Amino acid sequence: VKQLLIALWFVCSVDAFTSIAGPRTRKSLNVRMSTSPASHLRELLAKPGILTMPCCFDGLSARLVEKSGFDITFMSGFSTSAAKLGLPDTGYMSYGEMLDAGKDICGAVKIPVLGDGDTGYGNAMNIKRTVKGYAQVGFASIMIEDQVAPKRCGHTKGKAVVSRSEAVQRIRAAVDARNEGADILILARTDARACIGLEEALERVKLFEKEGADIVFLEAPESIEEMRAFCEAVPNTPKLANMLEGGKTPLLPPAELAKMGFKIAAYPLTLLSASVSAMDAALADLKAGRPASGVLPFPTLRERVGFDDYYAEEARYAQSGSA
Repeated sequence: VKQLLIALWFVCSVDAFTSIAGPRTRKSLNVRMSTSPASHLRELLAKPGILTMPCCFDGLSARLVEKSGFDITFMSGFSTSAAKLGLPDTGYMSYGEMLDAGKDICGAVKIPVLGDGDTGYGNAMNIKRTVKGYAQVGFASIMIEDQVAPKRCGHTKGKAVVSRSEAVQRIRAAVDARNEGADILILARTDARACIGLEEALERVKLFEKEGADIVFLEAPESIEEMRAFCEAVPNTPKLANMLEGGKTPLLPPAELAKMGFKIAAYPLTLLSASVSAMDAALADLKAGRPASGVLPFPTLRERVGFDDYYAEEARYAQSGSA
C-alpha cells in the first residue's frame, strides 16, 4: 500500500509540474520518462525478426554502428580489453575499467547497448552491485556468465566453468538486482559446452530461463544441430547466436538464424578485426615510405567523428544569441 501511495503521489506531482511547465520542458520530460535503454531493448525484442548486432569497443565504434542503421550494439569484453589495455581477454579488465568504458559507449549513442559483465566480478553481492552499476551508466542489458574467474574468450583454450549451482546463483543474483529496481535486462551465458558437454550446457540455459533471465546465450555450439538443440531447449526466451569469424560455431546468415529461433545475431570481433587489418595495412605503407592506402577523405573522417553535428549545433546557438 505504501508503495502504491508513493507511486500515485509521484504521478500526481509530475502531472502538476507538466501542467505549468512550458511545451519544451514537457516534451523533454515526457521523452525521458517514456523511454529507457532497457525499455527500448524490450520493445525491439518483442518485434518480429532477428536483430543483427555488431559489437563495439569504444564511443567511435558504437557511433559507427548506430550511424550504419543497426538497432543495437554490444560492448565486447574481448575488443574493449584489446582497445583499452592492449591486452587479451583473459580477465585483465576490472569492473571499474569496464564501467568506465561502458559510460563512454552508452553516452555516445541512442541505440540500446548490451554490456559484457563477465562473471559479475565476485560473489552474489558483487554481482548485484555490478548489475546496478551497469544500469546506472546506461546499459540496456548485462551479460553474466558461468566461467571460473579470471574468465577468457569463449572460443579460446584454457577456460573452465563453475558448478551448476553456482552458475544458477549468479543469474539469480543478477535477476534479483533487476527486480529490486535496476532498469536492465539480464543476458545469461553458459560456456559449459566446451568444458563439460552439450547436455550440461542445455540444462544450464533451462535453469537460467527458470530463474528469470531475459535473454539466454549458449556459447560456442559446434554444429547446426547443436544450435537447433539450444533453440528447442528454451523456446520461449530470446536467444543470442555468436557469429565469430574463425570461431567454433558455424557462421550462418541472420535469416537462417531467425528460422532456427534466434533473436540476436552478434558479431563480436568483426569491427575490431577490420580495424586491426586496416591499421596493419596503413602502417605497412608508411613503413615502406608510401602514402597510406584505404584512408578516408578528411571531410568524411570529420563527419564520422561528429564535427558536422557540432558545427550545426554551434550555429544554432550563435543564431539564437544574435537575435
